[in-house]
Amino acid sequence: MYAIVDIETTGGSASNSGITEISVYIHDGSRVTDHLTTLINPGHKIPGYITVLTGISNAMVASAPTFDEIAEKLYDILSGNIFIAHNVNFDFSFIKHHLKSCGYNLIVKKLCTVRLSRKIFEGLPSYSLGNLCRSLQIPIENRHRADGDAKATVLLFEKVLSANGQQHIDDMLKKSSGEQWLPLQLDKKIIDLLPSKPGVYYFHDVKGKIIYVGKAVNIKKRVSSHFTHHDAAIRRQHFLRLIAHISHTECSNELHALVLESTEIKRLWPKYNYSQKEMVQKFALYSFEDNRGYVRLAIDRKKKNIAAICTFNLFSDGITMLRKMAAKFDLNDKLCYIDKTSFSPEELLLLDRPENYNQRVLSALQELYKQLPTFAVMEKGNEKNELLCLLMERGSFWGMGYINHSFREAELAVLKEHLQPYADNNFIRNSIYSYAENNPSKKRIFEHSS
Repeated sequence: MYAIVDIETTGGSASNSGITEISVYIHDGSRVTDHLTTLINPGHKIPGYITVLTGISNAMVASAPTFDEIAEKLYDILSGNIFIAHNVNFDFSFIKHHLKSCGYNLIVKKLCTVRLSRKIFEGLPSYSLGNLCRSLQIPIENRHRADGDAKATVLLFEKVLSANGQQHIDDMLKKSSGEQWLPLQLDKKIIDLLPSKPGVYYFHDVKGKIIYVGKAVNIKKRVSSHFTHHDAAIRRQHFLRLIAHISHTECSNELHALVLESTEIKRLWPKYNYSQKEMVQKFALYSFEDNRGYVRLAIDRKKKNIAAICTFNLFSDGITMLRKMAAKFDLNDKLCYIDKTSFSPEELLLLDRPENYNQRVLSALQELYKQLPTFAVMEKGNEKNELLCLLMERGSFWGMGYINHSFREAELAVLKEHLQPYADNNFIRNSIYSYAENNPSKKRIFEHSS
């Protein structure tokens, strides 16, 4: 038996939105045997744009039953039947979530008439319910109302059956099929071809734009979990509706995937990556010699073409460190721009000679270099005689890449020629420091000459 379902809602997220109308037709493969339809009071106001789309107003649902009042009857009519809807994962996620909140755990097989129609009625310009009904000459009344759309889906399903669609239905209902949970526009072959290895994966929309970047120890398993878990959050709903292609980059290990994911999120700025996207102000410590011969230190915005001694996400972090250096090594606050007022003639006379002062600056920087080491983490790569190398220079992430095993002991300048520079951030920096601490045998330290 099949339960052909359509719902109307107050929004796109099952966890944050209510159901305003539901219609269920029970079908035995030949005819409709039972029917349930009702308006539902969602317990909160219906947004104006939803009323414009569906015609369902707050006044219409004011005296309608709440979902918990119809939950038992709905659970009974759906249980034991195959759940069918046009874009089934949307309707199912709402009904499962709201039934669960009432104490009912709905576990049924699902069929999507969008995916079925793509297999049986190939080459149509659109598979939205309205356009599909026009193409197949299926009458549809009360569009964007649950009962009208459910009745049209019944007729569509009967068209599928009459077009020798039973074999496709049987194949899609197999546990190994994956057709029940995939996004509408995603070919299952794309999932099948994903590797079970560490890496970074990219979700693309129908135009090819990357809308999400993720990392995984097992790419295929992690990608599948986005769709197989019955997450009621709105992001999953967007994924099920928008994802049309998945690409990936294999990595040597989880650390490699973690670093690449972080840099890719900040490079691509994907719409549905919410973490690691905060805009951060980057600052750095610089040194230069002024016209009186004094080596001066300053915290300033990070410059693209000027080598920084070390970097900071916050200006205050840089100033705090510089104050400690000045206090410990007797550096002048004005020569370090901690105090930005001009020197008076009397203060200039009291300054130590440049050669003496500069020696203290050098000592302060040497102490800083000890605290901000340069080291590489080297791991086995994907190919024979290949190493994955992640380089930290003076406490900041410099870059990474694959090198030949023979470059393991190469000098720092030579090693950098074979690596790709990447942007540094706190997340990457802390991850590499943690990994190096837990895997000291994979860490190579470089000494600074100055």
